[in-house]
Parts: sequence; C-alpha cells; structure tokens
Amino acid sequence: MSFFILTFGCRSNQADSDAIRESFIHRGMKESESFADADIVVVNTCTVTHRSDKQARQAIRRVYRENPSAHIVVSGCYAQRDAVSAAEMPGVCLVAGNAEKTRIPDLLKVVENYPDKKIFCSNNLITIENHDKAPEKISYSIAGDRTRPLVKLQDGCDNRCAYCIVPSVRGHGRSVPPENILREIRSLKDMGFREIVLTGINLGAYGRRIKGHVRLIDILRRIVALPGIGRIRLSSVEPVLFDKEIVRLAGENMTLAHHFHIPLQSGSDRILRMMRRPYTKARFRELVEFIHGELPDAGLGTDVITGFPGETDQDFEETRRFIEEMPFSYLHVFPFSPREGTEAFSLPDQIPSHAAKSRTAEIISMGRAKNLEFRRQFLGRTLPAITLSKEETEGKALVLTHNFIHARVHDLDVPPNRLIDIRIEEARAGNTSAIVVRCE
Repeated sequence: MSFFILTFGCRSNQADSDAIRESFIHRGMKESESFADADIVVVNTCTVTHRSDKQARQAIRRVYRENPSAHIVVSGCYAQRDAVSAAEMPGVCLVAGNAEKTRIPDLLKVVENYPDKKIFCSNNLITIENHDKAPEKISYSIAGDRTRPLVKLQDGCDNRCAYCIVPSVRGHGRSVPPENILREIRSLKDMGFREIVLTGINLGAYGRRIKGHVRLIDILRRIVALPGIGRIRLSSVEPVLFDKEIVRLAGENMTLAHHFHIPLQSGSDRILRMMRRPYTKARFRELVEFIHGELPDAGLGTDVITGFPGETDQDFEETRRFIEEMPFSYLHVFPFSPREGTEAFSLPDQIPSHAAKSRTAEIISMGRAKNLEFRRQFLGRTLPAITLSKEETEGKALVLTHNFIHARVHDLDVPPNRLIDIRIEEARAGNTSAIVVRCE
C-alpha cells in the first residue's frame, strides 16, 4: 500500500510526520507523490488557533473529495483536542492522538477488524508521574526530502501561558536522552546531511528531569564537537530558558548557526503578566541586546500576539515601539485566537476582530520593513549558506544563509545540500539576490 502525509503547524509536528513516515516505510509501504493517488493519507494537524483547526478540516474534506477511496487518518494536536469531531468527518477511518502517532500502521490493522473503533486518543501524554518510565517514546528520527532534517530533542511543555492549548494536547515536558540524540545526528551526518535543525515544543527546557541535569547548552557542546558536522540550527527558544552560553558557543564555533528565534508575544508588561509570560520587556531587551552585541550578524526572529483580551491602544503602542527599537530580522505575527480550555478563553474585554486584524497588519508591515533593513546590511558581504532542495524552493534557485536570509541565485549549478559561501548582490522587498563565491 502507498501513503501520503499532509503536515500542518510547527517544526515539532514536521518531525513527528517524519517519524510517522519512517513507521510506514519500516513496514514496507511506499510514499506516494500525491494524496490523490495514495491508499492511506495522514493529516497531521495543528490546533494552536481557530485557523489551524479550519485548515485541518479543509484538508480532510479536500482529500476525501479528490481521493474518496483513501483511508484518511487524522493525527496531531487537533486530533488530540477534538477527536470526536475529527472522527465524524467523511472518509476518516482513524483518529490517532499525539501519544499514538508512531503506532498508526498498527492501529490501521485494528480498524480493519473493528471498523467502529476509530478513535485512539489516550490521555497518557507522559505525565510527571510516568515521565521517567517513558523517555524513549518521544520521536526524534527524521527522514524525507528536505535538505535540512529536523531532530526533535524535546516534547511537551510545563508552562501555562494563558492563551496556549499546547500543554493540554502535548503533555508535560520530557526530553530525549543525549545518547539517542548524538546517535541520530551521527546517522544523519553519515547520510550526507550538511545542516540539521534541532527542535522541540519547549526546546529551552531540554534536559529537565534527565538524570545528571543535562541542559540544552550541554548537548549543543557535544553536538558541535562531533567530527564532520556541517551546521546546527536551533528552532524557537523561550527567553527565560535561553542560556547566554549558547551565544558564546556560536561565536566560538561556526557550526552553530547565527540565527535565534525568541518569542516575545507582547511589548507591554501589563499584557505579559496577563498572558502568564514569566519575564518583563526589560529582561527580554537585555537578552536581545546581549545577542546582538556578541553576534551583530545574527538573525533574530520573534513571535507577536496582537489583540489579547484587554489589550488597550496604549498596550499596543508599547508593543509597537518596543518592536521598532529591537534589532529583529523577522516577525511571526498572530491575532489572538481564543482556545477553549485556556485561561484566556474566558477573559473579559475580548478585542473586536477588526481591531485585532488592524493591529496584526501594522505589526506585519513593521516586520517586512525590519527584514528588508536587516538584509540590506549585508549588501556586498559574503555569508555562509546551504543550497536547498527543489521541495523547499519556489522559482529560481534558493539558498539559506546561516543567519536566516533566503537568497536567490540565478543559474545555480551547485546541487542541494551543499555548504557554500555567497555574496549578497541585491536586497529588495521580498527578494534577495546573491552569487556563489565558494562551494565545499
């Protein structure tokens, strides 16, 4: 039988999809090039916002419409949060929660014999009580056609931000043992991958509850010391868990990319308190200015939520000014989305959608301007980069610099997955052009 996986949401979800893919391939199944001709279609979902839920439902309907004979499997966070609704959709034969993702091939066999049992969505997302008994259950193996594979170090989250549903659908934080991570990275290096992205739901919390109190900086030091490693890139790290030693390590060892994504969410201390975010904007500023001072070329990204309940014009203005003052290179901006089961769902003073959309549009515009300003700093300069595969590009050949600039290179004759040096020739709104000056 053939399979196809549609993935929505964060990099951890992408890593989970790779683990699902491996579970199918291990059983001798073949990956299809399209969901339209696959026997099994897995829709690995996100539920962080109402829009995420809508995208998942639209994808399920489209798969059923275009491939009505397919066995549709719904997995991921939407499946975990609202399994009954997912199971009731036409064509869905199996709903697998986050604790069951890598068991999907086996669960499909169960469904063959018991068609009425289609929901496998346990609540054993690894609690604090059983954490030490189940660290091996976390998926960290990856595959697929991407140039930059993902290795999942950590899953779950112990924070309780007022707006976030993720702890409810991912469970408590837990970490992959260091030996497993190092073994996986060695394997990926031996397979020829030149850049590896480390990811997790709350990556900065890596190592908590692991015997010996290993931390993210500890495993990073061990990774960059591995012979033959090309480049290591981090996904998002929370500000209160961001160890400044990571920046110093990146300054000493170019194996660690000069690219850091640190979620802000709001530039108003009042809103940060209401969000249950455990820092002030002054503390956030100090961290960002430290990184910028140590690594002036670093790409610095952040997340911003607009329209949080009770956000006044003054709160928004504080956020706007704060972002303007920070050396961000890009922004991910989201209007507040109320999630049932979170504290913010029932907060008073919900912001009208038109106001939230207007604020979102303004911050997005600021982000585009800051991104252009950042890219223009490197005109005429040479930067290390990696060539991407066709699955990751649109149009002309695309490369990605160590500080997260996507640049197009005309008539690129270097194959994907090669570390190169490029010189930035032009930076315009939405486009950066470069030439290759060195290839490994």
